[in-house]
Amino acid sequence: MEHTPSLFDPVLETPAIKSIAKKPRSSSVCPPELVQIFEVEYRELRPRAPMPAFDIRFRRFTSLNTTIRLREGRLHVRLSDLLELAPESVHQAIAHILLAKLYKKPIASNHADRYRRHVSSEAVSRQAEHIRQTRGRKRILTSVGHRFDLNEVFDSLNTRFFHGLLGKPVLTWSAHHARRMLGHYDAAHNTIVISRVFDRPDTPRCAIEYLLYHEMLHLKHPVRVKAGRRCVHSREFQAEERLFPQLEEAKAYLRRL
Repeated sequence: MEHTPSLFDPVLETPAIKSIAKKPRSSSVCPPELVQIFEVEYRELRPRAPMPAFDIRFRRFTSLNTTIRLREGRLHVRLSDLLELAPESVHQAIAHILLAKLYKKPIASNHADRYRRHVSSEAVSRQAEHIRQTRGRKRILTSVGHRFDLNEVFDSLNTRFFHGLLGKPVLTWSAHHARRMLGHYDAAHNTIVISRVFDRPDTPRCAIEYLLYHEMLHLKHPVRVKAGRRCVHSREFQAEERLFPQLEEAKAYLRRL
């Protein structure tokens, strides 16, 4: 059975935003030095196992996606081309993390921290945001649902909580009745997506208002990086979230879904 761990598995961090990626148009074979890095990390993790062949390539992904697959005794590694010029220590961290995930070994904290610091740096963050905008596309459906109009709900919340000063992003219902990701704000495409599971007559208005209010707070309080870690819900964010008057009622409804 094929297994595909990624550096963005929950052990590190999972971006809440998803793009519909265009198919990567090209790839490049990595230099022998990188193969050697993976071989060294493999031997550290599996000192007595036979050394597999490595097929490592850089791909034009729409994000920093990085994966490893085991097929017929061969390890296939695909790295975002944004990581091609990363320092050797970062390549070592990537090799360690991917191999540790694949073989269910503990991930060394120094490697995890080194990788986080690199991808959270201002330069890499800017590059990642740029390629998400230029290589990816967002599936936009409609803001008008059967029960709720997201534009109307946004305008109401903007007036009540933001003095009408919050710039309106693209608003859309999701394509599917998702229950795992109820809503998210995609900063790269300036889009708020709300799960269509809420567009039905028995959904209380406080629930859809709370969901949209939460995502609007992401516009006001963008993700920050502190000590190499992404801070998605800052203290200011959480304090404003508690100002929603029907917070407990809305959360209780979400828990029943």
